[in-house]
Amino acid sequence: QVPLVESGGGLVQPGGSLRLSCTASGISVNIVAMGWYRQAPGQQRELVAAIRSGGRTKYADSVKDRFTISRDNAKNTVNLQMNSLKPEDTAVYYCNIDRETMGYQYSWGQGTQVTVSS
Repeated sequence: QVPLVESGGGLVQPGGSLRLSCTASGISVNIVAMGWYRQAPGQQRELVAAIRSGGRTKYADSVKDRFTISRDNAKNTVNLQMNSLKPEDTAVYYCNIDRETMGYQYSWGQGTQVTVSS
């Protein structure tokens, strides 16, 4: 299994921004479709953003125009820039292979907690 390590979460006020980063060891993030997921307490894990090897991106309706997914091929990371954060964005955020596109997925990492609260 490929370890996926997420970082960058924290506590932020509504309207604030955070930048999450995901480092994958043993795999080049530029040749697979990667996604950022989140899971709020009592809810199912959901895909919020994904990026294909060619650079095409997709977003959940709830985060469109606020979140931006990107890759840094030199650092082998996948990033999620989150702006205009809302309390309903509070969740544990995970990165993984985009299962919908690739048909497989790795074990989940520990994720990074994002809390949006005043």
